[in-house]
Amino acid sequence: MTTMQPGMITLSTLNEVLRIRHGFFTREGGSSEGIYASLNCGLATGDDPAKVASNRARALALLDVEPQSLATVQQQHTTDVVVIDENWTPDSPIPVADAMVTTRAGIALGILTADCAPVLLADPRANIIGAVHAGWRGALGGVLDNTVAAMVKLGAKPARIAAAVGPCIAHRSYEVGPEFPAPFLAEDPDNHFFFAPAVRQGHFYFDLPGFIARRLAKLSVIDVARTPCDTYREEGRFFSYRRSVLKGEKDFGRSLSVIVLER
Repeated sequence: MTTMQPGMITLSTLNEVLRIRHGFFTREGGSSEGIYASLNCGLATGDDPAKVASNRARALALLDVEPQSLATVQQQHTTDVVVIDENWTPDSPIPVADAMVTTRAGIALGILTADCAPVLLADPRANIIGAVHAGWRGALGGVLDNTVAAMVKLGAKPARIAAAVGPCIAHRSYEVGPEFPAPFLAEDPDNHFFFAPAVRQGHFYFDLPGFIARRLAKLSVIDVARTPCDTYREEGRFFSYRRSVLKGEKDFGRSLSVIVLER
């Protein structure tokens, strides 16, 4: 079940986990203007940094989290995972990575997206959480595998992990070129299930959230929920890299997704 309130979406797979708070934030309810309207949480944009900081604070307030508790990474479509341990402080350098895991209560793991999938994970028995930026490149390359492995190293068990796949570009909107399926099929011929013929000859529609869910299942993470959203088509609710490019816009906002262990 998906739960929505203005500006935030949650999923039952994590709502039912004790001591976990999470939220997938939309573009609604912020202070930014123009192409960044309105809850742009991406500092690596041309938006006013003060407005971005205000937007982040507004989003985190919905989870009763202080802004200084937010941990993020420099996302570059890698497969790298960092552990947010006792050495992390709000002034720590922001590492290049696309996933985080932690056992620290009160630290909010934050992922920024605009068509790629934010994936939030939790092992409630071990009190371990993770957050992943999963575009096609990272998902195929192993960022989900590496995140689950990092959680296991801290004491998690894959079968206990609950996962929530947040708003991303939907199957119907993700048209790719003729060369795109090859690396997926080379890895596993069954990946053909995630491609459907597009209207343009030789092109395909790619099911990113479906591929992510299957990848998690292959890692023995079975409790996976997905939002029914499409960041590309729902312009009033979500930022979209692809939509902005097709409209010729110079930049695009980023939506924040957060998971935190309660103290």
